[in-house]
Amino acid sequence: MSLRPGGPEVAPRDAFFHPALFYHGDQEYLAGTVPFIRTGLDAGEPVAVAVPGARLTVLRDALGAAAGEVTWLDMYEAGRNPGRIIPGVLRRFADRHTAGRVRIIGEPIWPGRSAAEYPACAQHEALINLAFEGREATILCPYDLAGLDAVVIEDAHATHPVVIDRNGERASGDYAPHRVIRDYNRPLPEPSGAVAMSFDLDALPLVREFACRWGARFGLGADAVGDLELAVNELAANSCLHGGGTGTARLWTEGGQVVCEVRDTGTITDPLAGRRPAGMSPFGGRGILMVNHLADLVRVHTGPGGTTIRVYLRT
Repeated sequence: MSLRPGGPEVAPRDAFFHPALFYHGDQEYLAGTVPFIRTGLDAGEPVAVAVPGARLTVLRDALGAAAGEVTWLDMYEAGRNPGRIIPGVLRRFADRHTAGRVRIIGEPIWPGRSAAEYPACAQHEALINLAFEGREATILCPYDLAGLDAVVIEDAHATHPVVIDRNGERASGDYAPHRVIRDYNRPLPEPSGAVAMSFDLDALPLVREFACRWGARFGLGADAVGDLELAVNELAANSCLHGGGTGTARLWTEGGQVVCEVRDTGTITDPLAGRRPAGMSPFGGRGILMVNHLADLVRVHTGPGGTTIRVYLRT
C-alpha cells in the first residue's frame, strides 16, 4: 500500500495543490494523512487539520508531541454548513499565514451527511479550486471508501485534479469542477406546510417579524430566532436591492430543522458569493457570507428565472 501524500512522490506542481485521498479504515487513513502533516511541519509550513471529531483523536494520538504544532478544528461543528468552510475554515487559516505555503487537511464529507447537505458539500469541494487558484496552499481531502456512496466518490474525481489511493497518486481524468457546480445548481424540492409572505423594501420590518414569529412557533429557541432574524433581514434586503425589488419569504419545518426560504427574480453570477472573506469580494455577497456563518445549512438555486436561498436552523 502506498498512501503518502506530501512525501517526495507527491510534491505540489502548481501554487495550489488539491488532492483527494481515498481510504479504507484507520490504517489507510493514517498512512495517507500523518506523512502529509509531518512533511508540512518539517518544511516549516503552517498545518491545519479540519476533520470530523473522531478522526481528530485518531490523528492527534498518531502524531504524539507533534500534535501541538498543528491547528485542529472539528469539522462536525466548523463545517456543518458546507458554505461556511471556505471563508470560515480554509481561508481563515490560510489568510493568517501569507508568507508561504500552507498545508490543510479538510474532510467535509463523511458518512451521515444528509441528502439535503450533500449537494452543498459537492459544490464546496468544486469551489475550493476557484477560491484558492494561484494561492500557495495544499489542501488534502480524505474520502471514506467504506462509508460513502459511489456517487460521492465519483464527484470527488470531478472536484479534485489529483487522487491518491492504495495504488498511489494519479491525475484524475474526470476533473471537471465547473460541471459539478453547475449540475448541483438544481431547483429545490417544494416543501409542505409552508407559510409565506411577500415583501418589498418598505416591508422589511414586517418580514423580520414574520420570520421570528413563525420560527418560534416552529420550535426555535431565542438564540436561533435571533440568528433567523439576522439571516432573513440580509436575504430580504439583498432581494430588494439586487433581486428585482421584491421577494417572497417562506418558512416550514423539515427533519428537525426550521427552514426559511427567500426567493426573488435576481440571478447570482459570482459562484463564490457568500464564500469570500468579508471585504474581499468586488461583487457583493457579504449578506450571504453572514448567513453562511449563522446557519446550519444554506442551499442556493440561481438562474435566469430568479434565485432561491434556503436557510436551515436546528431546533
